[in-house]
Amino acid sequence: MIVAVIPALNEEANVADVVRGVGPHVDRVIVSDNGSWDATAERARRAGAEVVLEPQRGYGAACLTGIARARELDADVVLFLDCDGSDDPEDAPRLLSPILEGVADLTLGVRTSESTEPGAMTPVQRFGNWLAPRLMHLATGARYRDLPPFKAIRRSSLDLLGLADRGYGFTVEFLFRAHAERLRTQEIVVACRARSGGKSKISGTVRGSVRAGGKIIAVIARHALRSRSRIGSGG
Repeated sequence: MIVAVIPALNEEANVADVVRGVGPHVDRVIVSDNGSWDATAERARRAGAEVVLEPQRGYGAACLTGIARARELDADVVLFLDCDGSDDPEDAPRLLSPILEGVADLTLGVRTSESTEPGAMTPVQRFGNWLAPRLMHLATGARYRDLPPFKAIRRSSLDLLGLADRGYGFTVEFLFRAHAERLRTQEIVVACRARSGGKSKISGTVRGSVRAGGKIIAVIARHALRSRSRIGSGG
């Protein structure tokens, strides 16, 4: 079974299109509502998704609640994508195929300058997505080109990661743990579209951008210290 997990917070303008777009490519769609006060949950259900509620705010918290439901459904593969419409659901088969064919454990949807629509990412986001993978490489040797929200992973591999970050550091923890577990990983260029409605919770405000960037850097630093500690102890 393939289950899509879509974290969502006040995305009533986009959620139905995302659910209907990814639905044909998966067996179940789970929208993890992170405390929305608009019609996100209602519109997700009408579009065909199951909605699970995670009242504690945090991107990671919403993802972890979605993962828990995917486990209950006994998912074989979990596909993650954002709810703002920036990820094109038509790219889902290209992310899923290497896993279904048994040649990868994890696929990452990489956003490049050529695949990103004008206005889809702010200059701050572009810089952050350039900087963070380089800091991760310096910290632990992990080589990634992006911090992608659009990704697919074998459920058995996901269970190995022991993910716990409930905030903006979720994706960084995800990638660090995948590197540590030596998952077979493929990076696949995907489209990045400008949101058609609503407002970004991160790039839409200076405060959001600073908080997200600070958390990501802190998570990278923490993993760097743990990696060096293991090396120093011979572990």
